[in-house]
Amino acid sequence: MAMRIKSRHHLKGSEVKRILSAIEERIEDPDGLRKASMELAETDEGFEIIIVNGRPLLMIIDGEPFFTVLGAIELSPRGRTVVVDSGAVRFIANGADVMGPGIVQADPEIQTGDLVVVVEERHRKPLAVGRALRAGPEMKGEGKAVESIHHVGDRIWKSIC
Repeated sequence: MAMRIKSRHHLKGSEVKRILSAIEERIEDPDGLRKASMELAETDEGFEIIIVNGRPLLMIIDGEPFFTVLGAIELSPRGRTVVVDSGAVRFIANGADVMGPGIVQADPEIQTGDLVVVVEERHRKPLAVGRALRAGPEMKGEGKAVESIHHVGDRIWKSIC
């Protein structure tokens, strides 16, 4: 069952600038976003999704703007990526947290607590958005490395795609 939008409103210029300053260094074409129409939608489950030109590309996670999985697919963010092997894909696509043994590569700039995009190894397609539980250089190995927040096929995905 998909989530429902409780409220939706256009963002003021100052709000758009704040969001852009937080993410513009992470995307290839920030100028495209500067010219975009942005709305903030609040869901019945408390998620805040930023709709860019009618597409739900960003969300607010703990006060920080970051990509939805669709946003990561369309905007091709740079940095803060965790690459997983093909054996981990089905688990992550079903909402599992990312475990160290499934990680092939992690951006060395990632700090504990950072929001990250989890991508699959072969085509580098985004699978999930999560919070790093360890720094990038320490992600491989035993234990949980990334806590999943939003993944392909979840309620957020179903309500936006």
